[in-house]
Amino acid sequence: MSTETDTAKPAQQNSSDNRPYAVILYGATSFVGQITAHYLTNFLSNAKNKDGSNVTWAIAGRDEKKLNELQSTLESKVDIVIANSNNPASLDEMTKQTQVIISTVGPYLKYGEPLIKSCAENGTDYVDLTGEAIFIKDMMDKYQETAKQSGARIVNSCGFDSIPSDLGVYFTQAKAEETFGETCNVIHMRVKAAKGGISGGTIASMATIFEEAGEDKARRKQVANPYLLNDDTDAPNVRQDNVSKPEYDSTHKRWLAPFVMASINTRIVHRSNQLLGYEYGRDFKYDEAMWMRDGVKGKLSSYAMSAGLLGFATAMMIKPSRDLLSKHVLPKSGSGPSKEEQENGYFDIRHFGQTLKDDTITVKVTGDKDPGYGSTSRMLSQAALCLAQDISKEDVGGGFWTPASAMGDKLIARLEEHSGLSFEVIEG
Repeated sequence: MSTETDTAKPAQQNSSDNRPYAVILYGATSFVGQITAHYLTNFLSNAKNKDGSNVTWAIAGRDEKKLNELQSTLESKVDIVIANSNNPASLDEMTKQTQVIISTVGPYLKYGEPLIKSCAENGTDYVDLTGEAIFIKDMMDKYQETAKQSGARIVNSCGFDSIPSDLGVYFTQAKAEETFGETCNVIHMRVKAAKGGISGGTIASMATIFEEAGEDKARRKQVANPYLLNDDTDAPNVRQDNVSKPEYDSTHKRWLAPFVMASINTRIVHRSNQLLGYEYGRDFKYDEAMWMRDGVKGKLSSYAMSAGLLGFATAMMIKPSRDLLSKHVLPKSGSGPSKEEQENGYFDIRHFGQTLKDDTITVKVTGDKDPGYGSTSRMLSQAALCLAQDISKEDVGGGFWTPASAMGDKLIARLEEHSGLSFEVIEG
């Protein structure tokens, strides 16, 4: 750690007064990067969006030709910055020019560290859409103190992984406190409905995690730890439920199946609890699952999905079968759902909370676009703008944060106004 980092003043180091850009989108030519670039362009150029007024931003990456091609398709012209993860000096030059970096360059385990290192050392805020919990753990272990000293706020998982879960729990707990005078000690998240495609980039990230877990026993232990991202010296040790096989929910009369994103979402939620001073309680329990129908059809769907996920995970942990699937079956990097599919996608998830006094509350979180791309690009963009415009470094200092712990109510307000998300208390 440099002496410059040790003596930095976080409130000033990321000031818009001495950095030409509020936001730089790095990895802008990736599949989700392009969607994000178009959303940012439209949002920031719309005079009705007062939150976008006077925001200077740029697109960045290593391929100038591709960046120029992307720029030509945008509604208004934006600057281009050339930077390469294999060239630390170019990353430093980029991160010193902006308040916030948006990173869409995954798999993060393979490509993400150089940029986080640069942001942590240069006091630059950072958001990404990683679903790789072991990557976040690695980066926290290496750069937490550096980020604290420089004032860099590092906020991972600002897409469908894990904003609906993290902010959904945060919203549920706030409403429970307001209504019952206490938070919920148990919350069950259930995916009621979702429609959307999957990209080659997402598959590549999953393959990287399975590869690490398949080859390293210590990694498998990390992946299984519900408190992986709790870095306090006295992390809770309450046993967490995990829907890993077909189960019947007698309360709501539905079959349950595993939710593939639970392994990252639950870890982010538990870290938020830590960073919020364990406002949810040290005995807080949280789990996620997919809702299926009741009856025989629901049971068959639950067993089929559970078997499919287990088979996929097993195949991806073994190199020959992983290579075979990646080459001949799974989507290739740079591919993803069509614009029409993104527009026609949606998600509807429910948080069922219960207090120690057995009071119950149900919260509905919805999005009106494809969850992984149409909605994710909006969540990611608004998280970056929220850090740049709404959250001072006096209120939230440097270090590794979660969406709920760093931005909370202010991000919820942005998402509801600008991103097609809705958070509401319902009857059931």
